[in-house]
Amino acid sequence: MEIPEFVGNLDREGRLLAAAAEEAGVDAKVATCPGWQVRDLVRHTGMVHRWAAAFVAEGYTSYHPDGGLPDLDGGELLSWFREGHRRLVETLAGASPDVECWSFLPAPSPLAFWARRQAHETTVHRVDAESALGGEPTAVATDFAVDGIDELLRGFHARARSSVRTEEPRVLRVRATDSDAVWTVRLSAQPPVSDRGEAGDADCELTGPAGRLYLALWNRQPFPSVTGDASLAALWRERSGVTWS
Repeated sequence: MEIPEFVGNLDREGRLLAAAAEEAGVDAKVATCPGWQVRDLVRHTGMVHRWAAAFVAEGYTSYHPDGGLPDLDGGELLSWFREGHRRLVETLAGASPDVECWSFLPAPSPLAFWARRQAHETTVHRVDAESALGGEPTAVATDFAVDGIDELLRGFHARARSSVRTEEPRVLRVRATDSDAVWTVRLSAQPPVSDRGEAGDADCELTGPAGRLYLALWNRQPFPSVTGDASLAALWRERSGVTWS
């Protein structure tokens, strides 16, 4: 996917998040994030949007701390969120392709990194906001979901901080049924090593439409289908959380 596509997704998903948050109300519980109310979700995502925009807008070339959570609530909080989301979209859309700034996952460029990361960040939290309303969330497009699975497996969980590890080597397969996307995830006492494609036998396979696999791997929905050693699916549930730090 190209940068404008990611920015378009970010734009749409942020609008959907705000609409769901407004409909649910800031006191509503976020079913996909136990312990959170909608206000917590909106404060967090709005903070991340401003933090991300600052790297691109200010050209920070090393880590820069976030600005903290706002002491806002209700309509003021939603207005604050919408303002920060709009600023992020405009910053990414108007940035020079060769802008230099800090990023934390491999990408063709810093701008490509931030556009991709914030599109997926906002999509997952849009699903969180919609969970406060009950019912099925707005579907995630197949191509976008495939990209997000790739970012999660080959980006986040390739890092030393990943806790998805096993004492003995095991192999987890992830297969999207609505595309040709397949990942082979090799687990061991070291960080997972994930490759596109089907290589060798797998101890466990997670299968389903890409959009549902995407949300399941982000621990927002159950896995559509698990075959083989289900303990590896349980391990993913227990150890794969990506937290803000």
